[in-house]
Amino acid sequence: MSETSRENFVRLAEKRVARAINDIRLIGNLSDRSNYEFSDTQVAEILATIRNEVRACSKRFKASRKPKRAKVQLVGRQLS
Repeated sequence: MSETSRENFVRLAEKRVARAINDIRLIGNLSDRSNYEFSDTQVAEILATIRNEVRACSKRFKASRKPKRAKVQLVGRQLS
C-alpha cells in the first residue's frame, strides 16, 4: 500500500528535523575554545545565517497556505 502525502510528510519531516538538530549541535561543539580559534564576528555570522535560513523556511510554510478571500461589502450586501 502506498503512503499518503501526510504520512510521507511526517516520515521525511522527522528525519530532516532530527538531522538538522544534530547538525546544529555539531556546530555548537565548535564553541570549544581549547580546540578551535574563532572570533565573535565569525560566531555572529554563523548564527545569523542559521536564523535567516529558519526564517526563510518559516515563510515558505506560511506562503503555502491558501490566502484568505477578501470580503467586500456594498451598501448592506456582502459579496465573496
